[in-house]
Formats: sequence, C-alpha cells, structure tokens
Amino acid sequence: MKTFHIVTIFPDVFEPYFSKSILGRARKNKLIETEIYNLRDWTRDKHKTVDDTPYGGGAGMILKVEPIFWCVEEIKKKINPDSRTRVILFSAKGKKYTQRDAERLADYNDLILICGRYEGVDERVAEHIADEEISIGDYVLTGGELPAMALVDSVSRLIPGVLGNLESLSEESFSDSKFENENSKPNLEYPQYTKPAEFNGWKVPEILLSGHHKEIEKWKNKKKS
Repeated sequence: MKTFHIVTIFPDVFEPYFSKSILGRARKNKLIETEIYNLRDWTRDKHKTVDDTPYGGGAGMILKVEPIFWCVEEIKKKINPDSRTRVILFSAKGKKYTQRDAERLADYNDLILICGRYEGVDERVAEHIADEEISIGDYVLTGGELPAMALVDSVSRLIPGVLGNLESLSEESFSDSKFENENSKPNLEYPQYTKPAEFNGWKVPEILLSGHHKEIEKWKNKKKS
C-alpha cells in the first residue's frame, strides 16, 4: 500500500475529495492510504503558533520551521525503515510538476507532503527537511493543499488496480502520452463526443458515426499528432 502523509494547517479540506470516486475506492480497497496531520498539533506554545513575521521585513507571514520539523520527524518514526520515502514541499519556486514526476514518485512507498501557506515557508524546511520542492504551475496559490490533492490523484492513478476497468484503455491514458522534452506540451487526447449526434446545430464529425474502425483510428491519431 502507498501512503500519502499530508502536513497542513487546514486538515478538513482533504476528506471530501479523497473519499469520492476513484480515490475513495482505492482507499477502501487498501491500495492507497491518506494520513492528514494538523501542523498545529506539533506547536509547543499555548496559542499553537505556526507562523511568524519574516526576518528582514516584508509582507505576510512565514510558516515556522520547528513544528514542520517535529511533525515530519514523528511521521518518519511511524514509517517502516525499509520503506522508500520522499519528503516534498509545495512551493511557488519549486520545480514544475510533470507526468514524469508522477511516474517517478509512484515508485515510493511513503510520500510526505508539506503544504506551504501564507507568504511562504522558512527556507530551512527546503534546505534541511524536504527532499525536493514542487510547483504545479506558473501561478501562485494561497497554499499547498490543492497541489497536494493533484499529486495524490496523479500518482494514485498509476498504482495497479486503482483505475479498475479503465486501465484497459491504455491508449487513452495520460501516462502513455509521448513527451518530446520536459517543456513540450504532450498531445494528450483526441476530441471526443457523445450523444446526441447534433445539438444546437453542432454536429459530431461524420467519421465517428461511420462505423469504419480503421478510418476512425486514423482520424484519432491525426487529431493527436
């Protein structure tokens, strides 16, 4: 079983997503496990302080290194020492996440995901606690919770059995897309349609209604090229 350990100050946002559809079924079938850790539980002051003002001035608040360190250390103590483990910090300055990263991370047994918040995270987390920093795109989010969900989703679907019957549709799988280089956008899919064949004057391409499977495959491949 692959376990995702998620460190966050908003633990309640994950369950509604992880309990539904494919991920919910994967958890029920014990293919994946999601453990959520409220960072405030690893603070040591009465106010449960997780952030503070930045040295040198600047706007916003910075997540403190101490509770993150204490939390990650406790998580590691729970993990089998023989387990392949990776600690990931979600950060706007991190390496852009790609399908290749999903495939690489799918080989780990335990992934510890640190969700940044506010203006940033104390740099010592990136330097001494995390194995790598990841960004899911060239834009800034208010925190790492959505990136964590995206990573869990993209990695989980690569685990045998998670997609169920959908796994037989390998030619339609994102993981089978061809990448020319790290910066190229892959052709992920051909256009798809369903009933009705015409709506509001918008028609489904005639070739898809023809029943000529070889010609349809040619059309699909052309649209993906």
